[in-house]
Amino acid sequence: MPWSLHDLYSLLESQEDLTASKENDTILISNDDGIDAFVTVSGEQILVEALLCPLSRVSDRATFNDLILRTHKNMFPLTTIGITGIGTEEFYVAFGALSAESGPDAILIEIGTLFLNIEGMLEFYQEYLG
Repeated sequence: MPWSLHDLYSLLESQEDLTASKENDTILISNDDGIDAFVTVSGEQILVEALLCPLSRVSDRATFNDLILRTHKNMFPLTTIGITGIGTEEFYVAFGALSAESGPDAILIEIGTLFLNIEGMLEFYQEYLG
């Protein structure tokens, strides 16, 4: 049976190393290092997403985008980098997706991996992230 947002929230708020709050159709989670991510359930998938930085802070987007495309697959497994708009601003985001049928362990591994990868991305891509 697929996860509901309510059941997913119950799982996440029970984790000692996460802080979880629910807002509309999204769960906001933070880890002990203060990194925030958003979790949603949409149809057949669970999406975990975190903002890296606004595009406006990256001075050489073409070079940065090329570097991302050449490096993130091997350096940051299970996490993809994309661009999303919020209001009138666009952001680089790190995200992972998994089946809404996934077990609790797989969900927690995905979230933990995303948080680890964000820390690595912020360090590795630091010179481009303003």
